[in-house]
Amino acid sequence: MGKEAFNSFVTAQFQFDRTAEWLGLDLPTRELLRSPLKEHQFLIPLRMDDGSVRVFRGFRVLHNDARGPGKGGIRFHPHETIDTIRALAMWMTWKCALLDIPLGGSSGGVACDPHYLTLREQEQLCRSWVKRLVHELGPQVDVPAPDIMTGAQHMLWMLDEYESLRGEKVPGFITGKPVGMGGSVGRLEAAGFGLVFALREALKELDMSADGATASVQGFGNVAQHAVRLFEQIGGRVVCVSCWDQKDAVSYAYKKEPSIEVQALAGITDRFGGIDKEKAAKMGYDVLPGEAWLSQDVDILIPAAVENQITEENVQVIHRRVRVIAEGANGPTTVGADRTIGERGILVIPDILANAGGVTCSYFEQVQSNMNYYWEKDEVLGKLDVKMTSAFNDVLEFAKKKNLPMRNAAFSIAVARVAQACKDRGWV
Repeated sequence: MGKEAFNSFVTAQFQFDRTAEWLGLDLPTRELLRSPLKEHQFLIPLRMDDGSVRVFRGFRVLHNDARGPGKGGIRFHPHETIDTIRALAMWMTWKCALLDIPLGGSSGGVACDPHYLTLREQEQLCRSWVKRLVHELGPQVDVPAPDIMTGAQHMLWMLDEYESLRGEKVPGFITGKPVGMGGSVGRLEAAGFGLVFALREALKELDMSADGATASVQGFGNVAQHAVRLFEQIGGRVVCVSCWDQKDAVSYAYKKEPSIEVQALAGITDRFGGIDKEKAAKMGYDVLPGEAWLSQDVDILIPAAVENQITEENVQVIHRRVRVIAEGANGPTTVGADRTIGERGILVIPDILANAGGVTCSYFEQVQSNMNYYWEKDEVLGKLDVKMTSAFNDVLEFAKKKNLPMRNAAFSIAVARVAQACKDRGWV
């Protein structure tokens, strides 16, 4: 690949090209799967509460729907780009295929910073986004869900707008809704719990006990918080977490021995996953530079923030003790860093496997919404455990059989399934 790329879509295409070459895919199939089937970029003029008008850029990308309707999140992020959305849509295609969920991959968002938007302004952005895409979305077409800096309230506003425009009740249009309004119990925990289900299986493979194992986590949003909670429940200890500080516009790492106190720390965390630095310091946490999470003397690293966080420039600081990296974020490891990690023999649970709990439970919510029949939490999380464990073991078995790293094995299984679906449909 040459010079390391920090463009997520370049990374996603490189991963696909490598997999396609290994699988021996024909040229038409490669052309079909290397880029999205459909893209939408549009402007949203919004009258702000002070009477001024600002223009925001919106996105929706459908990468592939050969295996079922598109499925993918909606991000509100000030640095959102079409290439990030393209990469996320492609990764979602592989993720759904790897978990053997009958859905395709999509993604979307708005380039904005909700920290500086009132609730009314956020609501109008949500409704305007749906208006631009009403004919491109739906339970049988493309199903949105929450992603970075969006949540249940945003999804409910979008659902309400969609139903108003369609003149019918369509709870399966979107997932991540509030419980009691078509949402599924277990959805909040799903991504973090799913990661730990996969991590549990990885520790078994390495003949390591979860009891007493230590971890360092990047991010303290929904995924990270629930991963930390379940990891502690199975006996592990998280000694360090890091997050972005909106006030100072830098990240900080918060370290405490023998472990962080997840419940107390969550109590001083805003809805975007930002920890109050001054309160954390008063609670006895060491406040370190944000990148310090990566160099901790631990068994496990869990990047659960954003893309391109482990790079060729910082991969060398990973402590020699680290045995496992479980990718809670999408695309947190660049290609060059991935190569170095492999050379060190660290087991990587790749993003399309490790963080697939979120889309799996989104699928469960979609099924429940379409049936108008909802399961108990134990059933939801039990089904999630079965799915994640089965997928992990499929990847591990394939990796051993073909002598491949876990990431390559996961992509090979996923891409092969989507390519076969395209062939069966007569597309190639």
